[in-house]
Amino acid sequence: MNFYQAGKYFHYWCFANHQNGHGIHSPFVFDLLTNIIEDFTPFYCFSDIENYRRKLLKNHSEIAVTDYGAGSKIQKSDKRKISEIARYSLTKPKYAQLLFRLVNHFKPENIIELGTSLGLTSLYLAFPNSKTKVFTVEGCPEIAKIASNTHSNFIAKNINLQIGNFQKVLPQLLNEIKTIDFAFIDGNHSYKATLENFKLLKNYSNNNSIFIFDDIYWSKEMTDAWQEIKSDNAVTLSIDLFQFGIIFFMKDFKKQDFRVRF
Repeated sequence: MNFYQAGKYFHYWCFANHQNGHGIHSPFVFDLLTNIIEDFTPFYCFSDIENYRRKLLKNHSEIAVTDYGAGSKIQKSDKRKISEIARYSLTKPKYAQLLFRLVNHFKPENIIELGTSLGLTSLYLAFPNSKTKVFTVEGCPEIAKIASNTHSNFIAKNINLQIGNFQKVLPQLLNEIKTIDFAFIDGNHSYKATLENFKLLKNYSNNNSIFIFDDIYWSKEMTDAWQEIKSDNAVTLSIDLFQFGIIFFMKDFKKQDFRVRF
């Protein structure tokens, strides 16, 4: 955690205005908070996925990484250990398991994941319902190979992995899918790319769509992007969990913003 994140986390922890459902009058948000976000009951697949995470953390093989992320250049000769990617790039268990609970509860038909990494989060998105289609996009071919192997090891047949720059792959993918019920955006952490991805995905959203943005306090750019996203006229409900920013598009819902300790 850098200095910027530490300052934001202190502010978040001091001023998060809801926990355990206190002060929430909306039945929908109260149920979301108490029965999904703050329900830490372990599901059947959690231990298997986390055992696999531990294997990746012990894998010190090096791969060439192509990075399209914020502030980076494409450096095909860059080398990174798989263990380092697993330690620093994978969604932490607490948050990955929240994704599982959200998918398990809302039962989306189509899911988009931007930023497959080593493939563990895709499993958390795919396992609640084998009929759910998970379309995940990874920019780095070498990382995508490992993710594909991860999915194969778990026989996750409802995951469709695509490789390439989001700006090139995503428009064609969305044109094929037509509508997005659930999106997890964990890719290029720049202000411009985050807003571009949001605006593009929003065009394919529906009344029940849920979008989740990872690392909303990763940098000032990401925080600024999050502020714009939750202020968008189409967004009627936003929930700030510090690591995740969650938005809903329910037209019959009065616009509200919540910051919740998690």
